[in-house]
Amino acid sequence: MSDPILDPVLDYIDATLDTSTDRLMDLLRIKSISTDPAYADECDKAADWLVADLASIGFEASKRDTPGHPMVMAHAPDGTGTHVMFYGHYDVQPVDPLELWDRDPFDPKVEDTPKGKVLRGRGTSDDKGQLMTFVEACRAWKAVHGTLPGNVSIFFEGEEESGSPSLVPFMKDNALELTADVALICDTGLYGDSTPAIITQLRGLLGEEVTITGADKDLHSGMYGGIAMNPARVLAKIIASLHDDTGAITVPGFYDGVPELSNELAASWDDLKFDHEHFLGEVGLSKPAGEQGRRPLDMIWSRPTCEVNGMISGYTGDGFKTVLPSKASAKISFRLVGTQDPLVIRAAFREMVSAMVPSDCTVEFSDHGASQAGQMTTTHPAFAQAKKALSNEWPNAAAYVGCGGSIPIAGHFKHILDMDAMLIGFGKDDDQIHSPNEKYDLSSFHKGIRSWARILHELAE
Repeated sequence: MSDPILDPVLDYIDATLDTSTDRLMDLLRIKSISTDPAYADECDKAADWLVADLASIGFEASKRDTPGHPMVMAHAPDGTGTHVMFYGHYDVQPVDPLELWDRDPFDPKVEDTPKGKVLRGRGTSDDKGQLMTFVEACRAWKAVHGTLPGNVSIFFEGEEESGSPSLVPFMKDNALELTADVALICDTGLYGDSTPAIITQLRGLLGEEVTITGADKDLHSGMYGGIAMNPARVLAKIIASLHDDTGAITVPGFYDGVPELSNELAASWDDLKFDHEHFLGEVGLSKPAGEQGRRPLDMIWSRPTCEVNGMISGYTGDGFKTVLPSKASAKISFRLVGTQDPLVIRAAFREMVSAMVPSDCTVEFSDHGASQAGQMTTTHPAFAQAKKALSNEWPNAAAYVGCGGSIPIAGHFKHILDMDAMLIGFGKDDDQIHSPNEKYDLSSFHKGIRSWARILHELAE
């Protein structure tokens, strides 16, 4: 069915895709790596670029200083009706190891691949390409109709990839300005290649670093091996103890607050026909390694995890060095669900580890963030409107899905501002975010812009 208001906007998006892509390329060339202080000026530059671009299409946009990297705030002064607050982040992950990239990660290009054209470069999918889908949708509406369909505000962060240390204080200090009818977050992906998804639950995240110290220096393994306690041996025993033979996590009280999946949600996920063999096969694996007796999709979306993200100890260079290391450390993350309390789990984990450290060794802990899981209610009318809009754009009908990752901003919108959030994104599982050769399908960028144009239209209706 034709729509005399929406159709010209979609036509404009199609006709100007090349210039939209060029603008995204300009933003991608800015090396806004938030975790490295050496790139602070680049993060500032990215914020300035976004402020100028938003101002060019009629937003009242400004850069807001924080103790870390700046925030970007923008409001459409002529908007009326449903007030949406769109969130994205302009910072990106580091590019190491650089030698695994096929090209300069900050010299983005459109590449032909067997699956179609892709945008290649750091930040293409996470999250510059995604946030620009919304900006370009707004640009199209302004170009065609001179105004936006509804009341639109934008909130861009520059520290998402470094733990968002400034986010919560900023949200509390600017709660009135940030409050809207509904939040829109574009930092997620499609289900498969052609099913648009609205995330309704997210796992929380707890990060812990453990360092075991034994002797005051590395020791000769011939002189001290056998008589001296080896911190690497202690750490290995601790790590091995975190799961039992069924894959269950052994931290005391860990499963307090973990809900069982409702029959209704389980049935809707069954309809998605998740193929775990294909999912694992894409990365050279084949067997689900989580809790025995759980469905593979549940392991990703609705069950908690404990994973070792990195271990360091002793000599790791070329060749061989026979030492007993003085220290051994590991970075361990927990993905949380339901009402699991990350601070309670942190205390239980540290007590468990401390009890396993022998008297000749000491243990130190460093925390790396703690956030609870998020559960979105779909009763807000915006969810049904967005689902309809997405279904009209993509080959398959939109689905409500879970997400194995952690996006704390969704919980912050709810807990700080009492706002529901819709998480809608257009990335794909093979986008290689956080990895070398990150990409974003040109079709995702194109149809993402069209999707937001449709959603804005539905919300205004």
